[in-house]
Amino acid sequence: MTTPIVAIVGRANVGKSTLFNKLTQSRSAIVNDTPGVTRDRMYGAAELGIRPVLIIDTGGVDVDTTNKIELQVVEQAQWARQEADSIIVVVDNQTGLTGPDREMISQVRKSGKPFFLAVNKVDSPSHHFILPEFSELGLENTFPVSAEHGNGLYELIEAVSKALPDIEPESNSNEGSIRIAVIGRPNVGKSSLINNLLKSERCIVSDIPGTTRDAIDTFLESNGREFVLVDTAGIRRKGKTSKVLDKFSVIMALKALDRCDVAVLVLDSTQPVSDQDATVAGYALDRGKGCLILGNKWDLSRENEISFEEFEDRVRYRLKFLEFAPIVTVSAKTGMRISNILPQVEKVYEEYSRSIPTAHLNACFERAIQKNPMSSYRGKFMKLFYATQVKKGPPTFKCFLNFPEGIHFSYRRYLINSLRKKFGFTGTPVRLILSGKRKGIDS
Repeated sequence: MTTPIVAIVGRANVGKSTLFNKLTQSRSAIVNDTPGVTRDRMYGAAELGIRPVLIIDTGGVDVDTTNKIELQVVEQAQWARQEADSIIVVVDNQTGLTGPDREMISQVRKSGKPFFLAVNKVDSPSHHFILPEFSELGLENTFPVSAEHGNGLYELIEAVSKALPDIEPESNSNEGSIRIAVIGRPNVGKSSLINNLLKSERCIVSDIPGTTRDAIDTFLESNGREFVLVDTAGIRRKGKTSKVLDKFSVIMALKALDRCDVAVLVLDSTQPVSDQDATVAGYALDRGKGCLILGNKWDLSRENEISFEEFEDRVRYRLKFLEFAPIVTVSAKTGMRISNILPQVEKVYEEYSRSIPTAHLNACFERAIQKNPMSSYRGKFMKLFYATQVKKGPPTFKCFLNFPEGIHFSYRRYLINSLRKKFGFTGTPVRLILSGKRKGIDS
């Protein structure tokens, strides 16, 4: 299923980033009184009511469009509106309704998408007075709010939540296929890798409809195994992309990750692992996907006398949280080791979808606890009653203890590492749920 997208748009300095931080309960967006501070887009997970969503914080639409960089900010905001399922237009109650406000509202209204007018900086909780010009717009979904203090946000959140689209179930037309998302920051060679895979003589390729709006999945059959490249149509069409779309590589990755089994994270092996590399990799982990790390442009790295060990050390240092993911070096330009990608994906998927018999699982935990006993909790002896696997994809295990709250995160990590040492789980996250109940195992 795909996560709905909510875009926050409006003029510079009306409080978009403050609202973003409130909705995502973070301090991710830079908040500053200087107009135009938010240039690159910020993305954050949030829950509106009980609905998980992705929030986009966009730059101000009234920046100097004669400046090429600031023109891209406006274009990015336009792209965000196109991708969003719902839109929050933020205006400033203290400044009043401006020409750019009217233009923005007109553009959003023409899109036909649900939108909500958040009249911000109504800071007094005793009365929600908004300037008459905002009321005269005649918009049904108008909400006086204070993003800074939180006033009026409950009503806004409730309305946005109700307007979100229903979650689409995955199509079963490709049941049994391994679904792959090729992710990574711009200019690391994702499109070249995909094109190289699709040109392989061993692959039978056909386009099939995806389950999300405007998505085209690509079916491959290689050595008797079926694969689906998730949502790759936009990547493969040369001349159809722009620098603005590059700015939204994170959103593209998130939309693909929602619908894949294995994420193939592409890195530029000639450059240090960047913060954006780590951000995209973190999304794959958060969504519990199998992961394969590809070091692309290895032909250039070899020319620069970079050894595999050096590259591996760089990756492991910056992406410690993906220490379970195998690393493969390739060159999309020369085709070097491209044929190794799908077999490696298949191995990761086998671990990702693996089931462990309950008896074997409990024996593993018993040996681990004997080797390194659990600490007492508030002076009481801690006991693991039993464990069972409650899910695969990724492997998820539930442990029943007398005091689950007494397990330190480091001991949880020790138990997970014990599972990996015994059963492998190469390329897949392993999740451990601690419960105090001995009955009613989750399915």
